[in-house]
Amino acid sequence: MSANKPLIDLHELKARIESANVYALAKRTGCELAPKLSLELGRNVWLKREDLQDVFSFKIRGATNRIAELTDEERACGVCAASAGNHAQGIATAAAYYNTKAIIFMPVTTPAIKVAAVQSHGAETRLVGDSYDAACEAAITYAQMSGAVFIHPFDEISVIAGQGTVGREILEQMPRTPDAVYIPVGGGGLISGVGAWVKSVSPNTKIIAVEPEGAPTLLTSLEAGQPTTLESVDSFADGVAVKRIGTHTFDVAQRLVDEVICVSNDEICAAVKDVFEATRTVVEPAGALALAGLIKHTRLGQAPEGDSVVILSGANVNFDRIGHIVERAELGAGEEMLFAAAIPEKPGAFLNFCNALGRRAVTEFNYRYTESDTAHVLVGIKTRDLQDREQVTADMATHNISITDLSNDRLAKRHLRHMVGGRTSTSIAEVIYRFEFPERPGALTDFLIALDDRWNISLFHYRNHGNTTGHVLCGFQVPKGDMEALEESLSKTGYPMSEETDSKAYEYFLRA
Repeated sequence: MSANKPLIDLHELKARIESANVYALAKRTGCELAPKLSLELGRNVWLKREDLQDVFSFKIRGATNRIAELTDEERACGVCAASAGNHAQGIATAAAYYNTKAIIFMPVTTPAIKVAAVQSHGAETRLVGDSYDAACEAAITYAQMSGAVFIHPFDEISVIAGQGTVGREILEQMPRTPDAVYIPVGGGGLISGVGAWVKSVSPNTKIIAVEPEGAPTLLTSLEAGQPTTLESVDSFADGVAVKRIGTHTFDVAQRLVDEVICVSNDEICAAVKDVFEATRTVVEPAGALALAGLIKHTRLGQAPEGDSVVILSGANVNFDRIGHIVERAELGAGEEMLFAAAIPEKPGAFLNFCNALGRRAVTEFNYRYTESDTAHVLVGIKTRDLQDREQVTADMATHNISITDLSNDRLAKRHLRHMVGGRTSTSIAEVIYRFEFPERPGALTDFLIALDDRWNISLFHYRNHGNTTGHVLCGFQVPKGDMEALEESLSKTGYPMSEETDSKAYEYFLRA
């Protein structure tokens, strides 16, 4: 709890939610029992279906409420916003309904399908910079120069109040008071609004915040006692990939949130699959975030026993990302195991390995002959659950086969299982780096141009996943004593990077 005076009065916020003007455009979405999930998790699981809004996201609520409050003078000046997706569509739709001009500033990295969606609602789009921050700065500058009203995606009380109508509907629709509501968190607008209503009506209902491990903006700020900017953000769940929680939303959240759960990208993908099996709908990663949190909470034995509501916040997912989500879903659910096995490079060893696998279904098998006494193979197999992975290790040990579980190894999952080739020469020193860069036209070329040609590139792997961020694995041959110069040169690319030379996956399959 902050020692400073609260910025927002919770009684006033509840009143603002009660009077919020959202239903000109927003639907009262259903709150549906998910029987299969309820059975699997041993508690009643209810899905609040914000993915069924006409713009496929809860963001229409806050946008509509904010624009409905504009004066005639403000509507004449128009509105502007910065967003790469859901907020943009909400503003565009509401602006068209209330007959005011809307200009949306979006990063250059925004997928074309999202730009087209905003334009289809009648808004003008302007692509600026590689990140939300750059687009936001441009939008604020435009507002100052033109007189247009800048509408923040989460840090305005009118927007928070609009999102809070989700919480009001949940309590009106549920047959019993829920024990917990699981809410995805990015900038904090949804959890602030929902939390304010739910806690005012049902103080004993737990408000559980769920964040990606790569973007823990609320958790980091709670630990610091104030809104804190993250140094970097994983953009996989792009709907919540925010570097800094709002000032007002943090003020509310720190008073109302009972617990924060962070989940991995694989756990999010597994939850996307669970939502599909429950509803036959493909939600975006951020849309499944809250369910991933409930599943993890349950596995840890920490989830409340009674009714739990999960907010499915949106379904704006690019088609070309679905394959990547499917690929990672089974790892996240414990239904696939990726591991490296060391087997003797001699006749009969492969048969012994297959006997150790037994009747398990193999999802992939990668092997390349080397002039060595030991061969390393990269194997993917179907498993029943996370505990079953331990049994695999035990079964292999009975056949004198040593394995290393790489199911959570980022290098193995993101790059190695998609690569071809072998090991580099033993006579050449090699270092491996992982880079991230904005996924926009020309970005990969810009990256290659930025690399100093003083060092020979010995390995290169890039794969497009339909995300706003691209990932490259790159190897360099470095003469002795030249590492400092290499680091200095690579830093000039301006892209986040991390050395992976000590990775187990690299050691088994790529190192000389």
